[in-house]
Amino acid sequence: MERGITVNKVMKLVRREPMLTVSAAAAAAAVFITPPSPRLLRDIDWRTLGTLLMMLCVLEGFKQENVLYPLVRLSLKTKNMVKLSLFYIFGVFFSSMFVTNDVSLMIFVPLTIFTFRGGGKEEYILPVITMENIAAIRGSLLMPFGSPQNLFLFSRFGIKADRFILHMLPLCAGSAVLLVIFVLVLYRRRLHEQIDFDHSQLDLQPGGKRLVYLGLFVLVILTIVSRTQLWWAAVIIVVAVIAAADRRLFLKVDYVLLFTFLFFFIFSSSVTANQGIADFLGKAVAGREYWWAIGLSQIISNVPASIVLYPFSQSNAGLIYGADTAGLCSLIGSLASVINYRIYVREYPGQGKRFIKVFTLISWAFFAIVVIPGLLLSAWEM
Repeated sequence: MERGITVNKVMKLVRREPMLTVSAAAAAAAVFITPPSPRLLRDIDWRTLGTLLMMLCVLEGFKQENVLYPLVRLSLKTKNMVKLSLFYIFGVFFSSMFVTNDVSLMIFVPLTIFTFRGGGKEEYILPVITMENIAAIRGSLLMPFGSPQNLFLFSRFGIKADRFILHMLPLCAGSAVLLVIFVLVLYRRRLHEQIDFDHSQLDLQPGGKRLVYLGLFVLVILTIVSRTQLWWAAVIIVVAVIAAADRRLFLKVDYVLLFTFLFFFIFSSSVTANQGIADFLGKAVAGREYWWAIGLSQIISNVPASIVLYPFSQSNAGLIYGADTAGLCSLIGSLASVINYRIYVREYPGQGKRFIKVFTLISWAFFAIVVIPGLLLSAWEM
């Protein structure tokens, strides 16, 4: 009987956390690809994991202290659903250029869910946060530090910042136009639809620790933008301050997301350390970087795929364009999408399949439009 209960718990976890299951299976397979070694620990992107931990903690603090509700008030100055959706989508689009796509989604997706739910417009939540996901992926590609894979490849290839931005500008601008079109298609029958938000929900007063979390948020952003090697010190500061201010907050942090990232990094590190796989990739990737980046990202996501493919790439543009396009194909294609998924299912447990269905439909429509222009532009070397 006890064994049956354990199996049931495991199956419930598998159904509830499919991304964690996939990443854990990949990490387990990595043990057979390459035996564990000290190199495996060195190759894991601890900076990204540390940054993610800081942001998860700080944004949980924002939620508890109602820090972001003034942004909701600002957004509700318009009652029109088209304008409101564009406000949030392009909030993600532009903020992702400077605070990374992961962080922008963590800020705006919860606000979107809160606002649309409060206004009785829950049927629009999934399509709008899916477009926010696209906005995060396509807006962040403009800047070298807009996404983890951009930051990694930009530093490894030694590209000048102005040249990088020039090459990414056509894709970024074209994506902005497409996003406006997608929003208009979503509301095509109700272009003037209004939202009647229950403003009594905004009577919540900011908590007494809001300045603490705002200060920590500034520290996290500075750590990301400056690319400092002292990122570990920032992690220690954030953890120590929260432990002193409200240690119970640590019980509410989404550690599932953190472990999902860790497992994917273990898999990618093991792949690059295997000599047989390295020899194969050395022959297969050169000249096909764009398609390899898109394809491999659907298995291990674009950040680990960039790390795996970088040593075998002859075209920096092909690899960067492919990694930045890969997130539109599937949920696994970008770790930013996994973040979006996690935020949604925490608010709507048991709705993971519905999220994947809507996400795939809209993202594939966008991907079908941009994939060939991306391929053509990848011939323009940086």
